[in-house]
Amino acid sequence: MPAGVVTTDKKVRLDKWLWAARFFKTRGLATEAIKGGKIELNGSRAKPSRELKVGDELQIRQGFEEKAVIVRNLSDRRGPAAVARQLYEETVESIAQREKATEQRRLANAHREPGQGRPTKRARRLIHGFTGK
Repeated sequence: MPAGVVTTDKKVRLDKWLWAARFFKTRGLATEAIKGGKIELNGSRAKPSRELKVGDELQIRQGFEEKAVIVRNLSDRRGPAAVARQLYEETVESIAQREKATEQRRLANAHREPGQGRPTKRARRLIHGFTGK
């Protein structure tokens, strides 16, 4: 068994597991995300102190991305990324949905109409001349 991964009979808090699986940089950030409703455990909101079991399903929303993962191992220690990847398995549907959303965001920004977005240097000079700044 790799270093850092504990046996399945030990109980681990949700916030500790999210930190150990490297979804969040600190336990505090993991706790804030759970309290903010960004994490769902088996389809319902959970508290940071909720204990995980192997086979639990988590919905994790971070920024634009939403991941559905299944808990495969339990750990309360943060280890290398290779060990963290062994703690969970992302569902196939989740991977496909994230890739589709990423592609849609990329395409939405690819074809911007002229005059949209940040002003050009010339437009900025005109704006400053008009406003008197």
